[in-house]
Amino acid sequence: MSCSPGEEGGPSKAAPNVNNQEQLDNPSGTLAEGKPPENPVSPVVDEASPCSTSSFEMLDMESVPAPYREVQPHWFFCRRAEESTSWLPFSREDSDKLENAWTTVNEKKEEVVIAVEGERYDVHVKERKRYAVYWEQAPTEVRRCTWFYKGDKDTRFLPYPEDFSQRLEEAFMIAVTLDEWKTKLEFPSGETVILHNPKLIMQYQPIGLQDEWVSSPSEQTRPRTVKRAVESISVEIPDGEPDKVDHLVFMVHGIGPACDLRFRSIIQCVNDFRSASLSLLASHYKRAQQDGVIGRVEFLPVNWHSALHGDATGVDEDIQRITLPSISRLRHFTNDTLLDLFFYNSPTYCQTIVDTVASEINKLHILFKQRHPEFDGAVSVVGHSLGSLILFDLLTNQRTGSDGVPSDETFRLNCATLEQILTRLGLQQYLHTLQAENLDLESLALCQDSDLKDLGIPLGPRKKILNYVKRKWLPEDCRTGAVRLAPGLQVPPPETSDPDGNQPSGLTTQQSQFHRAQSTTSAVDYEYFDMGIGQTNGGIAKGQVSIDYPQLAFHPQTFFAFGSPIGMFLTVRGLKHIDPNYTFPTCKSFYNIYHPYDPVAYRIEPMIVTEEDLEPMLIPHHKGRKRMHLELKDSLTRMSMDLKNNVLGSLRTAWQSFARLPVAALPPVEEGELTMERDRQETHAAAVCEEAESSSSTEQTEQTEQPEIKVGMLNGGRRIDFVLQEKPIESFNEYLFAIQSHLCYWESEDTALLLLKEIYDKHGVAFEQPQQ
Repeated sequence: MSCSPGEEGGPSKAAPNVNNQEQLDNPSGTLAEGKPPENPVSPVVDEASPCSTSSFEMLDMESVPAPYREVQPHWFFCRRAEESTSWLPFSREDSDKLENAWTTVNEKKEEVVIAVEGERYDVHVKERKRYAVYWEQAPTEVRRCTWFYKGDKDTRFLPYPEDFSQRLEEAFMIAVTLDEWKTKLEFPSGETVILHNPKLIMQYQPIGLQDEWVSSPSEQTRPRTVKRAVESISVEIPDGEPDKVDHLVFMVHGIGPACDLRFRSIIQCVNDFRSASLSLLASHYKRAQQDGVIGRVEFLPVNWHSALHGDATGVDEDIQRITLPSISRLRHFTNDTLLDLFFYNSPTYCQTIVDTVASEINKLHILFKQRHPEFDGAVSVVGHSLGSLILFDLLTNQRTGSDGVPSDETFRLNCATLEQILTRLGLQQYLHTLQAENLDLESLALCQDSDLKDLGIPLGPRKKILNYVKRKWLPEDCRTGAVRLAPGLQVPPPETSDPDGNQPSGLTTQQSQFHRAQSTTSAVDYEYFDMGIGQTNGGIAKGQVSIDYPQLAFHPQTFFAFGSPIGMFLTVRGLKHIDPNYTFPTCKSFYNIYHPYDPVAYRIEPMIVTEEDLEPMLIPHHKGRKRMHLELKDSLTRMSMDLKNNVLGSLRTAWQSFARLPVAALPPVEEGELTMERDRQETHAAAVCEEAESSSSTEQTEQTEQPEIKVGMLNGGRRIDFVLQEKPIESFNEYLFAIQSHLCYWESEDTALLLLKEIYDKHGVAFEQPQQ
């Protein structure tokens, strides 16, 4: 060792186990020998060590040294932001799985893949990489951590690399075993770690080039606090997620790539929403979760913005060529976000958006079923802002099982029919090529010539296949470009003609079905838009863009809309009333959730119930009460009502006294006339007071309870519009918090609890309000 506890900087005798020290004396990290050091910095550090740590050494000398115990590692993963890098711990369950797999890797020398974080990520243990399963994300580094450091400017402890930690652990083991401290460990990079005692270990990091006259470690290096094992640092280790998944929810974002004021992606926002739901399950469904009655709800993000603005469409390059150079940042923001609204109203790009959303949802659903083969729960969808409108139009144009919603039997029929068609065409050698891409007749009908070319099919067979599918298999409405209607809601298109009396040409079959990417707005027949919900003819999609809406591979249980402009878009499309009997063909529940200050949100119920002015349903606070400022407002309202009633009672007494005039001051009248006059005055006074009291009681009743009113079948006869409670600070200036109100849903615990209540009510599991 470099020195004994009783010496101050002078050379000391060699330690008993010189062999152990020689094992550590290597080019990457060396323990200082007992002889005078050749490096002039070493004696300076040894000289300063006793002075700076005398109090720690005195406490340490009085206690009996504890025997050496092997450190317990914990696994971390790296999260890189634009300007920062942070290391976050896995849950203890995931860390234990990774540690067991690490042992297997060392024994078998083969790669082992471990699913972590609810099986949303896969960790390649040997490679030390973490890969996302359901979305595109760059792989992140994974580390088996035992030693940590923290500088003066660091907010949390960071893990050392594994080889660095191993050298520290070896030096610590020798120091504990021999009970000799003040050991100095030097590294080729110039870093020095000094083990003063078990509780005080410091790292000195060099600052560039040093001057020769520097005489103390504090002037020469910046100290870092070093800790051993994850138990000795302040870090919050997350709880593990239940393995059982009760319900699956797909969440579709709105305009732009960012979903909140921190410019985070849909992936990060959905992660926050999932974390909030797990916390609420642990607090509001604690008993059911402990008894194993429920598991958890899985939320998966659906990203369509990258597909629209990617290289495949080339729309960004086209827009950039015509964008003015002035106020470039504002124009870039507008092109990246607000233009999504115009893209959705364009037939060309609306088809791209809808196809992307549907295909992404179906792909995620298949992938989830593959990773959770035991899952037998229902599936719901959530749309935020424009995403809710996309889902609304998509669900409006779904077909029931008898009308072509994909089912296992349908898939088998299509696969068999595909084989028969290829055999009839003499092209059966391409059957395995098409089946390898999971192509059936329905998906083959959506392929273009370039798609089959990419599969390696020659030109002649490509033309034969596409021509046969176009003529024989596609239904008439798909070939004409019209939107297929649900049974009973089909409306015969009105006959239109040009000024010369000729019928409009419209789209040919090949243009509308196989060359949709080259379609233009001039080729769209807007007479086919009315297929929908609420006109006298029974329609709901009046004004929808004429595209082919794909089918989802499942029937959603519930559709939740966050901050949704659905009501505004339906009104702009010319729809004034929604038929109360209308329901989505494949989804029986619909909730329109919004913040009272959200500038993008609109209501749905007034379009169904036009004769009454219904207040929206107030979403309860997740802590089981109204917010304080709302309770104060209700208290003041009740107080004013009580005061008003007391005043009215006093007014009645005064009016009766005023109406009872002295008899001596009046001329004599007959008894019958006097009685009639008195009755008339009392009746008038009573009518005035009763009218005022009835109005006040009516207002009070409306404030205290909401009547049960049928609002159509869009949500099974239940209420549709649900409003969040604003925060106290938001009530001071609603304009200041308008933008934030539109983006608050991802972190709203009240919203998450409403979703959980709707989901688990159908499971027959009631939530329990935690004690405050």
